[in-house]
Amino acid sequence: MKLGRLNHVGVAVPSMQDAIAYYRDVLGADVITEPFDMPEQGVKVAFVHTPGEQGTSGTQIELIEPLGADSPIASFIVKNPAGGQHHLCYEVADIAEARAWFEGQGKRILGPTRIGAHGTPIFFLHPKDMLGQLTEIMETPREQH
Repeated sequence: MKLGRLNHVGVAVPSMQDAIAYYRDVLGADVITEPFDMPEQGVKVAFVHTPGEQGTSGTQIELIEPLGADSPIASFIVKNPAGGQHHLCYEVADIAEARAWFEGQGKRILGPTRIGAHGTPIFFLHPKDMLGQLTEIMETPREQH
């Protein structure tokens, strides 16, 4: 298993509209995707694109808002009312190979492999096994979003 690029940093937010305004008006982001619902994961998502260098894609900021009180992000927002960093997401070439490798290392995988916001397979690793960071592993998208 070989770790790929840092695809995005997930940031839980209590208000998608306020977060988008912040990234646009305070930080000068000019490429922010239209928010979309992922009801199967209980979240609304938008991506802030950061600029890359020499033709590369920058790392994205994934804004994540809970869709309701039963969303996994809702409890994070209760503990962190202003929101905050939720997870790091790294790309891998082969999601099945990566999952098997992490399982072989005794790392706890949270739930099944499923399709993430980029339309590619993902899974999450328990923070206690990843230096205290909730970590998303995703298969590298064929087309960057």
